[in-house]
Amino acid sequence: MKRHHEKLSIPLMITALCLGSLLIIALWINVDNGHLVSSGPPSPKKIPPWPSDLCKGCRELIEKVRKLYSTTWKKQEDNYRNFSSQLRSQCQGFDRAIITQANTPVGSNIVYSAEGKRTLVVTPGIFSTFIKENPFPKKKWDTCAVVGNSGILSNSSCGEMIDSAQFVIRCNLPSLGKGYEKHVGTKTDIVTANPTILVRKYGSLNGPRRPFVESLHIYGKSQLLLPAFAFGFCTPLCLKAAYSIRDIESPIRPTYFNPDYVRRLSNFWRSRGLHRGLPSTGLVMVNIALENCANVHLYGFWPFGIHPFELNAVKNHYFDDVTGKWGMHSMPAEFNLLLQLHSQGVLRLHLGNCRPGTN
Repeated sequence: MKRHHEKLSIPLMITALCLGSLLIIALWINVDNGHLVSSGPPSPKKIPPWPSDLCKGCRELIEKVRKLYSTTWKKQEDNYRNFSSQLRSQCQGFDRAIITQANTPVGSNIVYSAEGKRTLVVTPGIFSTFIKENPFPKKKWDTCAVVGNSGILSNSSCGEMIDSAQFVIRCNLPSLGKGYEKHVGTKTDIVTANPTILVRKYGSLNGPRRPFVESLHIYGKSQLLLPAFAFGFCTPLCLKAAYSIRDIESPIRPTYFNPDYVRRLSNFWRSRGLHRGLPSTGLVMVNIALENCANVHLYGFWPFGIHPFELNAVKNHYFDDVTGKWGMHSMPAEFNLLLQLHSQGVLRLHLGNCRPGTN
């Protein structure tokens, strides 16, 4: 009887081991499909071939990106402190980035950032639209996310990571909600608005303005940062936006870029190789973050139409494929500078998806 029992137990043990292995594999699959963890056996992935129509200059930059992202990023505290200190001393964004009633009183002479010969004297009416005090605290935020709008954010699963930041900056009135939450999040502390959006989408605010104000509800009580003193046409347009927000009693707070700060920042980057044009809104916001945040993370900053890792097509924006005109900005050159800061451990530039265990 004993020998017979032993013979029966061996097949049972083998069966149990097989069933256990199947259960473990099933668990791996279920967890991976839910993107909860990155455990489980990795699936081999063949590197796609280079497209024949690769954009000019893309290959060299993509190869640089791939090389950088083949190793784990680590913050270099000394590099960050040195760079942040240089920004603070030369550009003073912590105090001068945004126009306030404290730094720009009635009678001040504003010189436009993109039209150096154009000036404007601050009247009591204009002064009333300025916020009263510096919106940035003396103590730095721990983590800040600066979110661009590149199509590289599509299917990125970066939303949770973005919303976990202490302070979130978004650019140019991006679409939120509508199913994008998983990839871009919803939290917003500052959102910028390009005047061309007000012209194209809201008819220069010459008609009913309630649709414009109601479209801002998705940004909650954040600051709406407007370039009112970049070009002459921006001033009446941005003032109409500010008056509309005030008249309809929206919780969002209109504020203005300080053109003096933009000029300082332009000179700062010109001395570091960015010789063409003014810095883009995205680059300005990155610099504001570097002065006011201990840890800066960038998402949605990718100026090309091809993914650096997958080599598939990337839309201009994650919410549409409207092609923008770089005009006064040099986006590839700006991105290369951001990539340098990433390699130096000053900030972290997220490309690809945000699932655990990936870049």
